[in-house]
Amino acid sequence: MSFQSAPVSTASRPRSAMVLAAGLGKRMRPITATTPKPLVEVAGRALVDHGLDRLAAAGVERAVVNVHYLADLVEVHVKKRAAPAILVSDERAKLLDTGGGIAKALPELGSEPFYLWNSDSFWIEGYRRNLDILAETWDADAMDALLLLSPTVGAIGYSGKGDFLMDTVGRLSRRPEGHVAPFAYAGAAIIHPRLFADVPAGPFSLNLLFDRAIEAGRLHGARMGGVWLHVGTPAAIREAEEAIRDSSV
Repeated sequence: MSFQSAPVSTASRPRSAMVLAAGLGKRMRPITATTPKPLVEVAGRALVDHGLDRLAAAGVERAVVNVHYLADLVEVHVKKRAAPAILVSDERAKLLDTGGGIAKALPELGSEPFYLWNSDSFWIEGYRRNLDILAETWDADAMDALLLLSPTVGAIGYSGKGDFLMDTVGRLSRRPEGHVAPFAYAGAAIIHPRLFADVPAGPFSLNLLFDRAIEAGRLHGARMGGVWLHVGTPAAIREAEEAIRDSSV
């Protein structure tokens, strides 16, 4: 059973969000030959809707969703939603990668910190809602980005070596080559637009900016509650649905 945390002050919550939904979903083939990964269903609901539902519950009023692969399907689907209000960032002509896609959408996101959500990010909530954990941990004076991190041990569907080390005050560093790190990025974050100062034109990875923030001591992490469901392959869908069923017993 999962429990919900007490409400976070509305003043501390981001009101906008960027949802990354433009990827090709190659590891999810053959499902993604005809269905874009954001619309792949887990437990009877599209992945992108699981995310947008949680963003709406966290007080997000407006979400920018970028589209590229099978873009018409994604755009029609998300525009049916009543909340949050959806704006589409069109990358049909050229896929801009994670960093370039956000940079293109910045005029719509505004000058305040915003939630970032990978459209395939998915988890079973713990005692406190994870977007609340991010909002409560966020410190704009000390951070340019705050990443939601899952312990690699206990994550469902994840077999990687982890992404980050975290110190006692939450600052992050990269996993040293040849080593295993205790935390993996769970695909949700709070980002300040200043992270995108002096970025290159065109496609680039968000990892470029994470590395800049690490050098400045301004990339931080928050340990998530509950269980991260890494839905990266067709087999992982079944694992995720089994974990959801088990959690509701």
